[in-house]
Amino acid sequence: MNKMTTAEETNKTAWLGEFPPHWQVLRIKNLFREIDNRSESGAEELLSVSHYTGVTLKRESLENEDDHLTNAESLEGYKLVEPGDLVVNIMLAWNGSMGISPYKGITSPAYCVYRIREGNNPEYFGYLFTTALFKAEFRRNSTGIIDSRLRLYSDKFFSIFTVVPPKEEQDKIVEFIKAKEEKINLFIEKKKRLIELLKEQRQRVIDELLKINAETIRLKFCVTKVGSGITPRGGAEVYQDEGVIFLRSQNIHNEGLRLESVSFISEEINADMENSQVRFNDVLINLTGASIGRCQIYNFDAPANVNQHVCIIRPIPDVINSEFLMLQIQSDRIQTLINTVEGASREGLTIDEIKNFVLFIPPIDEQKIIISLIKNETTSIDITIAKAEREIELVREYKEAMIVEAVMGKGKEIKWT
Repeated sequence: MNKMTTAEETNKTAWLGEFPPHWQVLRIKNLFREIDNRSESGAEELLSVSHYTGVTLKRESLENEDDHLTNAESLEGYKLVEPGDLVVNIMLAWNGSMGISPYKGITSPAYCVYRIREGNNPEYFGYLFTTALFKAEFRRNSTGIIDSRLRLYSDKFFSIFTVVPPKEEQDKIVEFIKAKEEKINLFIEKKKRLIELLKEQRQRVIDELLKINAETIRLKFCVTKVGSGITPRGGAEVYQDEGVIFLRSQNIHNEGLRLESVSFISEEINADMENSQVRFNDVLINLTGASIGRCQIYNFDAPANVNQHVCIIRPIPDVINSEFLMLQIQSDRIQTLINTVEGASREGLTIDEIKNFVLFIPPIDEQKIIISLIKNETTSIDITIAKAEREIELVREYKEAMIVEAVMGKGKEIKWT
């Protein structure tokens, strides 16, 4: 492996910035080779690739028990992956959707699998290639007009230059990052546990304030709609980068709707799915899987739809306030009922079971007073939760900056000798 010497090559690597002068700069093709071995049976462990988690076991990412590992009829012909291989989702390489696999398994034939040449540590390049610096370069080398059409093909990937520290320095950098990650992850886990305890405390406060003497009515008598959606024909293949919001169970949380990675469908598909269109102030509840019973109000002034794992509840405004309904569904009383039903059936909630929830229905004015009391009593808890969540966000930002400095040879804490 020889260092580059031409002015043209130097211009092409200016984006790499500063790094130790004794490091090499090589094209990726000099470090990795593409592997295209195929499964004959499709029986191997199916792997998933994400910019959040790298390469993981697909079965561990399923939100619902009745979700499928894949829409494919067979996994025969899927690409074989060995531990240490670099797996790249070529459609999302620009967003860091790649990683070094710790597993032996198979992955989508649409992905690329690369194997590092001897004398290098694949984990070093796994960290390096997911930095903002390299993601930007992957975007520049991807083919396509808009994000949803970008593809980083092998020839373009191989043409990109990368820094190459000596093997012993690659090892030290990986060792340093892993040691830091272990401490960071421990900190995050402690903060997450604190947040869970605070949420439990918050729920106890709410449950106490919901202990009221009021008329009880089954849910079906105070709403105009209880119904779930469907998966659009074509499944995930019809999802878009913009359009009508398409809510799934992973978007519905008791703390609020999480739309960071929400999917979208076209207006035409939304029109075809008229029965599951969501309106402002509808209450949404998850029907199946680990997220069963999670509940939230849709309070966005934008069209939306839901899939079959989410139920729409549309309150009668003069009878029950949407927020009051949501709080009752989130209460320990109804959540215990949901868990009992789910444990017995193993199939999740049915529409009829939701319709027969027994609710306390005081007059609308009293409902609003109770909501106000709950907000007053839980404000301090919410502030503490927000502080802990911000601390997690900050330490993640630190982690990202730490990795960038380390992989570019700027980590002052790394013991090089």
